[in-house]
Amino acid sequence: MSNETLKILIIDDDEINNFIATKLIDRIEPPAVVSTCLNGKEGMDFLESNIGNTEKLPDIILLDINMPVMNGWQFLDAFDKIKDRMGKDIHINMLSSSVYNDDITKSQTYSTVRKFISKPLTTDKIKEIYSNLGY
Repeated sequence: MSNETLKILIIDDDEINNFIATKLIDRIEPPAVVSTCLNGKEGMDFLESNIGNTEKLPDIILLDINMPVMNGWQFLDAFDKIKDRMGKDIHINMLSSSVYNDDITKSQTYSTVRKFISKPLTTDKIKEIYSNLGY
């Protein structure tokens, strides 16, 4: 990882959670630019429109599971098909209020998912994500 500003994409249909997560991320180092999408389709559209443009692509995605239009699992299936064209390694973390062990286990079947994080997001959880990236 370089010393540039981190880029984080939050894909979650809960706008209040997105707002709070953005505020928490703003409070810790390194600095990060946060973008949000309200469902997996918006997230996929964002990624596809920036394929190969590493300046715009996120370093980290925080992905909810239960969303309308395209849920987190459908997003992961679609992401698997395009990840090799991204031009950078994107670290996906599931961020969910789900307490089902089945969801945690299922998330581990995706090679692109680095971690399953239970809501609520906290600064400590963000710092742990960062430390796993070498920050």
